Amino acid sequence: MNGLKIIVLAKQVPDTRNVGKDAMTEEGTVNRAALPAIFNPEDLNALELALRIKDHHPGATVTVLTMGPARAADIIREGLYRGADSGYLLTDRAFAGSDTLATSYALSCTIRFIGAFDLIICGRQAIDGDTAQVGPQVAEKLAIPQITYAEEVKKIEKNRIRVKRRLDRGVETVEGMMPLLLTVNGSAPECRPRNTKLMMKYKHAKTAAELQNMDEEGKKLYGSRPYLNIAEIGAKDINANAADLGLSGSPTKVKKIENIVFQAKDTKKLSASDADMETLMIELITHHTLG
Repeated sequence: MNGLKIIVLAKQVPDTRNVGKDAMTEEGTVNRAALPAIFNPEDLNALELALRIKDHHPGATVTVLTMGPARAADIIREGLYRGADSGYLLTDRAFAGSDTLATSYALSCTIRFIGAFDLIICGRQAIDGDTAQVGPQVAEKLAIPQITYAEEVKKIEKNRIRVKRRLDRGVETVEGMMPLLLTVNGSAPECRPRNTKLMMKYKHAKTAAELQNMDEEGKKLYGSRPYLNIAEIGAKDINANAADLGLSGSPTKVKKIENIVFQAKDTKKLSASDADMETLMIELITHHTLG
């Protein structure tokens, strides 16, 4: 199928491997400024899936959509370096503190603003929340079918797509009608590395806010090279209801974030004998570790 329009939902997330005492604000939201920012891992899997579809379907385009502060433009550039064609940064103070409900509402409004699409692809979940809710909620708000836990796209023909899903109980292959949304597992292929030529082409790609600090000569460069302009849109652009955005549109509240480190206090060496195995099982059952 030629001319496929694919939107990849990607998120810049705090690196949860480095959670410290300043990881949470007084309002109960993640203090993103206190943590290193990375490309959400499963969204990278989603990007690779989109790029593989593009490889096999000439004329297909991949657009990266991310919501976040100005620094989230790094996610767009990262997508461009790996093979995406364009990107949108959805940024506005009105989005601050959004939970999955408010986030999916803002994203669905933005997708309508962008226009026609065939596929929306996103990671199964983000490591800063692990809810796996945003993708399915976006599909519901757009009233389109969805296939979750995707691992591989087997075939696209006309307006039908065949997908392999990876579930706890095994693997299954399902079909759906496009337009459709896919959420992608971390078991899907890893994203390809940056392409040197694309890095040279897009290394100066910037949003409107980033361009404000440039001199007139620099701005002329961006006028002559439109591919370097990353689209930046806000709440007013997507005609969103203010009451459904940010904290006001977020019924979920985080009470506390903790960094828990498991440490072994006691150790015991056991042989492979039946007697030692029986003793271990009795001890685990007695202390209610099992059962």
